[in-house]
Amino acid sequence: MTQPRVAHIGCGYWGKNLARNFAELGVLEAVVDGNPDTARAMAEVTGARVMSFDDVLADDAITAVSFATPAETHFVLALKALEAGKHVYVEKPLALSPHDAEALIAAAKRFDRRLMVGHLLQYHPVFMEMKARVAAGDIGQLTYVYSNRMSLGKFRTEENVLWSFAPHDVSMLLSLAGQEPVDVSAQGAVVVTPGVEDWVTLQLGFANGLKGHIQTSWLHPFKEQRLVAIGTQGMLVFEDSAPQWEDKLKIYRHVIDPSGVAPVPKAAEAERITVEKSEPLRNECQHFLDCVANGATPRTDGVEGLAVLNVLRRAAACLSA
Repeated sequence: MTQPRVAHIGCGYWGKNLARNFAELGVLEAVVDGNPDTARAMAEVTGARVMSFDDVLADDAITAVSFATPAETHFVLALKALEAGKHVYVEKPLALSPHDAEALIAAAKRFDRRLMVGHLLQYHPVFMEMKARVAAGDIGQLTYVYSNRMSLGKFRTEENVLWSFAPHDVSMLLSLAGQEPVDVSAQGAVVVTPGVEDWVTLQLGFANGLKGHIQTSWLHPFKEQRLVAIGTQGMLVFEDSAPQWEDKLKIYRHVIDPSGVAPVPKAAEAERITVEKSEPLRNECQHFLDCVANGATPRTDGVEGLAVLNVLRRAAACLSA
């Protein structure tokens, strides 16, 4: 099987991690960055060539392109790459409007190219185990899911905490639900920078009665990254901020006795769930390469990226109302 050859575009704060992973996987052919010094430094670290974006598009030896560029550039750059016959990995969000996202999905289909969105936590082995257990009915029928993604900083001025933090949690929640929500509402607070929400909470409702809640903040005294899935026969907790790997996934087989005047919980001790350790970003990059090589549909393809974008835009509309 021929390995894809990848050019990575955007070698900044997060992009350098993508370039590193593709290089370690042995597929990085070139790097592109608007700052020549940044591009040269990345090329020295990875052994890749420094190229311009236009030269990447014209090079038939490069079969795939990954993007970690500002969100407002995603649509134009990804569309050019697809039209040039390249497979495309793009960091979240896929685009800033549903119309643009739909255009990318259509282009990927038209040119028979793989289009994948960087919803990283879908490739976290702990979340993958959590999802498998929910799907297998390990906690009975799923009734409620909530996620907290909070920390102190990094403060942004170009986007609010909804667009910065929530895409990962929306992606995971939709993945657990297996459907898009029928109801979306949101509230937020502007504290530090005028016009930029530092705290946002979302409420999601689904046609089957499942409810979801996401809270995001970069104005929080400590780091908290927790996803909780509550079912009729137990509760699963993905504690990504837990310092020890073995504490990241636990199941609570609590039982609720409804026979009395008021329901009474019968608490059970937490049970650790063993999950083989691996790096989510490496898993994500390898998944993209496998899909390019095999023609498979990525787990977080353009359709999934559009579903997440639709939720974010509906939530953003509530904040501006």
